Amino acid sequence: MSIFVDESTVVVVQGLTGGQGRFHGLRNRAYGTKVAAGVTPGKGGQNVDGIPVFDTVAEAVDATGANASFVSVPPRAAGAAILEAAQAGVSLVVCITEHIPAHDEALFFNKLRREHPGTRLIGPNCPGIISPGKCNIGITSGDIALPGGPVGIVSRSGTLTYQAIYELSQQRIGQTTCVGIGGDPVPGTGFIDCLEAFEADPETRAVMMIGEIGGSEEERAAEFIATEMTKPVVAYVAGVTAPPGRKMGHAGAIVSGSKGTAKAKMDALEKAGARVAKNPTEAGELMVEVVKDLGLGGPDGS
Repeated sequence: MSIFVDESTVVVVQGLTGGQGRFHGLRNRAYGTKVAAGVTPGKGGQNVDGIPVFDTVAEAVDATGANASFVSVPPRAAGAAILEAAQAGVSLVVCITEHIPAHDEALFFNKLRREHPGTRLIGPNCPGIISPGKCNIGITSGDIALPGGPVGIVSRSGTLTYQAIYELSQQRIGQTTCVGIGGDPVPGTGFIDCLEAFEADPETRAVMMIGEIGGSEEERAAEFIATEMTKPVVAYVAGVTAPPGRKMGHAGAIVSGSKGTAKAKMDALEKAGARVAKNPTEAGELMVEVVKDLGLGGPDGS
């Protein structure tokens, strides 16, 4: 199985006529994802390489039955695009847009929770989600992913999402789903959301979690791992050498005093029972050990 997306997911790309939307939307379709429509206000009736374009998400959903949206629009338009997708009844929205003000993110995040609880947002400022061999929404390269499970991946860092996938694929360990939740202060989907979904997925037998400095989401995830997870977790936290009090990369990657440091997060995760790696390559090596301990010694971890 997989979490959040599978081969039945039908996608509308908001911003398909733009450079980034077109490039990644067509790559997603080439991977096998059911990209059924695009949306750009004022360009309804056009098409992008055979994909019909509509003026609104509601029109696209009515015409194609799309149940997921890929938002690739400028920061100033992202909040309205996300809410438009939710209002059209789309159950999953993946937003890759960077540089959305945190205040705007808080506004549409809370509006989604209040008015559209049936819509899950992944992102913003994230690489998206891929269930290898089934569906890819976002900017993750499908070439490095390996279908067949048994490992689920959740990561705050886009680049480290790719490396985690690559490290496992190099060891012939497949993935069920890989979720890049993004590093902004107000992510639509967090670690615990993904851990809970992986725990409930029978084909996910172990989880790799990639965190980074700043905030307290990793510590909250550690509490969940300690009390709710029965499946083994391998974790890596980026930013061990980051200087205190300085923003590093993402808007959410800022440390206040002793809180949010890589060491504090690593200690919490280790105390919770996760196997904590010192670098991404070691995380892959630890997962090889986990897979062997589970008795999953086949070429794809099966």
